[in-house]
Amino acid sequence: MTQTAVSFCNVSRHYGPVKAVDDVSLDILGGEFFAMLGPSGSGKTTCLRLIAGFEQPTSGSISIFNQQMMDVPPYRRQVNTVFQDYALFPHLNVADNVAYGLMIRGVSKNDRLKAAEGALELVRLPGYGARKPSQLSGGQRQRVALARALVNQPKVLLLDEPLGALDLKLREQMQEELKELQRSLGITFVFVTHDQSEALSMADRIAVFNHGQIMQVGSPREIYHSPKSEFVADFVGSSNILPRELVNKLVGRDQPASLRPEAIRLVSEGGIEAKILNVSFLGASTKITLQMKDVTLHMLADNEPASLTVGEIVRVDWDKSSLHLMEIPHV
Repeated sequence: MTQTAVSFCNVSRHYGPVKAVDDVSLDILGGEFFAMLGPSGSGKTTCLRLIAGFEQPTSGSISIFNQQMMDVPPYRRQVNTVFQDYALFPHLNVADNVAYGLMIRGVSKNDRLKAAEGALELVRLPGYGARKPSQLSGGQRQRVALARALVNQPKVLLLDEPLGALDLKLREQMQEELKELQRSLGITFVFVTHDQSEALSMADRIAVFNHGQIMQVGSPREIYHSPKSEFVADFVGSSNILPRELVNKLVGRDQPASLRPEAIRLVSEGGIEAKILNVSFLGASTKITLQMKDVTLHMLADNEPASLTVGEIVRVDWDKSSLHLMEIPHV
C-alpha cells in the first residue's frame, strides 16, 4: 500500500479577510508527481509554502509522512524547494551553491563537494562545479537550483513554477527531464503551475485550485475529459460550455455540459446547422469558430478543411460520449 507523503486536513490560511487557502483537504501519495494547477491568487503557491513551513495554517493540520508539522521549522522538514527565480548565490561557484545546504548542516567540505558533483550529474551538468551562475544559461541555472534541492535528499521536492522563466522549447525539454528524473528517483514531486499543458503532460494527478479551494483532483485524463465544473472545463484546455437549456434539448438532461473542440466534426448530412464565424490556421490544426443556435462553438480540425469561408452554413456533429455533463453551479 502506497504511503501518504503529504496530507492536508481542513487547512485554511487567512490574511485578514482574505482567504488564500480555504478549508483544503488533500492527500499526496509517496512517489507521486503531483501538480497544483490554478490561476494567480488561487491558493496553490500558498499551499506549497505551507508544506515547506514558510507559512503556518490559520486552522487545520498538515502532516508529512504521518508526522504532524505544527510548529516544525522549514529546516527540520524532509522537503526542499526549487523556486522560479532559482535564488542562486552569484558570488559562489556552482559546486558551492549546490553544497550550501550541506555546509549549513555541518557536512565536511570533501563530502559535501562530492555530493554536489553527484547531484550535478543527476541533472546532466557534470564538470560544471567551478563555473559561476553568471556563466550559465537559464536552463543550466534551473538545473543547478534543482541539484541544490536534491543534494539534501528530501523525501518531498517542492517546485514553485520552476520553468516559468524559460523559453518554450527549453521549457518543453525541461518538462521531459523533470518527469524522467522523478521516475528515476522515486521521490514525491509537488509542482505548482498556472500552465495547464505543463500539468497535463507531467503530473500523475492534478489538483485544480480556484479562490483558495480545490475544484477537482484527478488524473490528467480525468481532469481533461471529465471536468466536474465549468471552471475546470474552461481552465484546463479550451472547452465549449453548453448551457442547460441546449443540453436538455439535445440529450434530455437539465445540466450544463462540456464539449472539447477536437470532438466536433463537420458532416455532409445530419448533425446540427451552424454558421462559420472565423477560420484560423494553427499549423498542425485549424480552429473554426461556429455559431450554433444561441451558442458559439470552437472546433479544432486536424487538417485544414478545404474551401471554408466566413459566413458559410455547415453541419456539425459529435459522438454522444464526447458530451460530458457537469455539476449545476451553486447560486
